[in-house]
Amino acid sequence: MGRPSFLTKSPQTAPQPARDGSQLVKRQYVRFAFYKLFPEWRRLPREEQADQKRELLDTIKGFGRRMLLRPYSTMGTRADAELLLWQIAESMEPFQELATAIMSTRMGGYLDLTYSYLSQTKRSIYEIRDKPGEDEMERLVIQPTEAKYLFVYPFIKTRPWYHMTQHTRQGIMDEHIVVGRKYPSVKLNTTYSFGLDDQEFVVAFETDEPADFLDLVQELRETESSLYTLSDTPLFSCINMSLPRALDSLGGPAITVEEEEETQEEVWLDWGPVDELPPGETATVYLDGQQVALFNVDGDIYALSNRCSHARGPLAEGQVDEYECTVVCPWHYAKYDLRTGQVVDGVASAPVPRFEVDIRDGIIWVGRKAQ
Repeated sequence: MGRPSFLTKSPQTAPQPARDGSQLVKRQYVRFAFYKLFPEWRRLPREEQADQKRELLDTIKGFGRRMLLRPYSTMGTRADAELLLWQIAESMEPFQELATAIMSTRMGGYLDLTYSYLSQTKRSIYEIRDKPGEDEMERLVIQPTEAKYLFVYPFIKTRPWYHMTQHTRQGIMDEHIVVGRKYPSVKLNTTYSFGLDDQEFVVAFETDEPADFLDLVQELRETESSLYTLSDTPLFSCINMSLPRALDSLGGPAITVEEEEETQEEVWLDWGPVDELPPGETATVYLDGQQVALFNVDGDIYALSNRCSHARGPLAEGQVDEYECTVVCPWHYAKYDLRTGQVVDGVASAPVPRFEVDIRDGIIWVGRKAQ
């Protein structure tokens, strides 16, 4: 019997060829949506405030299976924004549908979308000298860390920058990269907005040490590349927190305690009918802030984190061996056991998380058990 051709049920985006033409990798769409609450909401009865927050919470959580969504608070750090929803998806449609759903809630009538930045992942055209190839792969996948702080700003280069040769710009960027390597506590996420939005880039820095980010930015201002910066404001200092806590930071009675008690329980979602994932196919879904890959191997369904532990490659697009019950990451040679998530062979040194799968009345349920 021949090995099955594993396909994905996820929304398709235009693949981008690797530089050597050896593989095709999807890009991700990224959106940073900043909201500010009208003062009138804070004068509503407290019972109404709590009820509206719960409605908004349920609405946003309902999109957790379609995108990776991280909430942050900007209360106390900006005067013109109080809440950030960092959204990552395989297409732009979930962004539009979430925005509509938010504005259709009662609390949405009191929310003003003060800033919105749309972008897409892409390989850098500049070489990372000390880690050739690997960093470029990682740029195609945004996988937020659990860092406490996020610093976000739009970025535009001057036209003279693009008139220089690629060789000249690479030399200038080498200095920029060397400075960035001096601050390993700061993780940079660069996404591209050419033709999609008003800016050219959106950069998002994750760190637990704001002082390191401050020093990094100050030192970057002294590099030659900064001479070609046209605009890099506004800059948002954001604090990572759960969605209930981020909503509570807006004011009104707290709903965090009751919601966090629920999160200690098992988390499950229904993916869909089992006959929509026949043997030989794969699918992806977002569960509890993580992208999960589903694999149907000869009628048995397995669920692992979709991101390789080595360089975050998409396992759902990897080669599956039904006899070994393994999957190989499509980016680099890292092989995992589909039953356990453990590394079988290759460059990876850490396993990937495994998720529970249950078939109930012909429906595939994917879950995470209580801690």
